[in-house]
Order: sequence, then structure tokens, then C-alpha cells
Amino acid sequence: MPKHHRRTDISKTGSGWWQRLRHWREDRRLRRLDITAGQWQQALGNWGVYQRYTPAQQRRIHELALRLLLRKHLVPVNGAELDDILRLRIAGMAVVPVLELGLDWYDRWQTLILYEGPFVAEHSWEDEFGIVHHEVSERSGEAWERGPVVLSLEDVRHSGRGDGYNVVIHELAHTLDMRDASANGAPPLHPGMDARAWQQDMQDAWDDLAQRAELGQPLPVDEYALEDPAEFFAVLSETFFERPEPLREAWPKVYGHLAGFYRQDLLLGE
Repeated sequence: MPKHHRRTDISKTGSGWWQRLRHWREDRRLRRLDITAGQWQQALGNWGVYQRYTPAQQRRIHELALRLLLRKHLVPVNGAELDDILRLRIAGMAVVPVLELGLDWYDRWQTLILYEGPFVAEHSWEDEFGIVHHEVSERSGEAWERGPVVLSLEDVRHSGRGDGYNVVIHELAHTLDMRDASANGAPPLHPGMDARAWQQDMQDAWDDLAQRAELGQPLPVDEYALEDPAEFFAVLSETFFERPEPLREAWPKVYGHLAGFYRQDLLLGE
């Protein structure tokens, strides 16, 4: 599990005249967009996470999603087709994790590549003996520190169905994790957050999940979380938004850390 954190508060990163100029230009472009309430309903209306938000918060999701579409490049490849409703759905899902953090948390990547189905990824690595290994595998998503983010549209369509799975949130959680140098399950924490408590509570949850999996018990999150610390954080993140109740019940301290990091608590008052 991750052993270090670098505390930082980047919610105000980019403030200044150039950010005001960018927002002014974006505001002008946003006013030209004609997105109807019906289109938003088609794109996000059946998503349980979206339904948890108040009407005012939903309007903020709309605005932030449109700003993301103005700033980022969504590129369908290999025959993938992307209509306006699917663009809005992807953007809406993408901005939920940064709803209270701001789009600047995504400023290290610019392009989202979209395949119709699983894509083939090739990776090479050298082990401790100096032997180079080469792996070819099919994946539903992938994220790099400086981009691009890659998604399977087939998996996007299967996201947000109430089972805890959301490939959009999962992959973008990786980009948040990588803001602290590498994908190690330890994103940069906000001032006032306890890095040692985060590490210990994440480790305890990791150990508990491994034990539950070994015993064949029901799991609060997908077993893929045990792949490595980076996947643990990404799976926790998609579960935090998609199925927060079992996550809070299993590991209330972990749930509290995620609520503090994302500055959101969809179970507040429950």
C-alpha cells in the first residue's frame, strides 16, 4: 500500500487574470450552446448518482460538463461513433468526482480516446532480475499521467447501472491519483487531512478485502481492487459514488477519507 503523501491544495491553482480570461471566453461559447433539459435527461436522467444531487447541483454538473467538453478532446477511433447524448453522458460522469474540486484537477490530460469495445494495450517492464516482459491485454480503460485517457464505449454504456461499476470515474480517479507523482493509491490530500490515518485505514481495508476474498465472503467493492494500490483507490472511488452505502458500512473510516478528499458526501443526513 502507498507509504507517502504530498499535501497540497490545488483547488485555487490557475487563479488570476488568465483564468478569468479563459472563463470569459468559455462563457461566450457556452451561451452559444443549445443543450435542452430533455437532452440532459436523456444523457444523465437514468443515472442513480446524478439522481442523488439536488437540482442546483445538477445544474452545476451541466455547466462543468460543458466546460470539460470545451477544454478536452473526445476522439472516437477505429469506427467508434459518438453522438451528442453520449458526449454529455461521458462528460457528466467525468465531472462528478471534481464537482467540488474544480476542472483544474484534470489539467494534466487533454485527450480522451474512445474505442467501441475493449482495446488492446501493450506494456513492457523489467523485473528485478533484468528480464524484460511484454504483455498484450484487452482493457476497458486506461489512463496516463499526461494523457491520454482511453475508454471503451461499450463499458461506458455499462457504467452507472447501480452495481458499483463506472469506467469513467475509475479511469479519471487514476488521473487524480497520478497528480502526486505516480499512480500509487495516494492522491495529493488537502490541507487538514491526516495522511497517516489515510494510509493506515486504507491498509486495514485492503487487508480486510483480501481476507474476505480468500474466505469467499461477499465483498463491499470489486475484487479487482486487490490488483494493486492504484486500482484499490480507483475501485474505491467508483464505488464511493455508485454504491456508497455498502462502502460506508464496511469501512466507515475509508468512506470518511474519500468524502474528505472529494469534498462530497452523498449520504449526508442518512
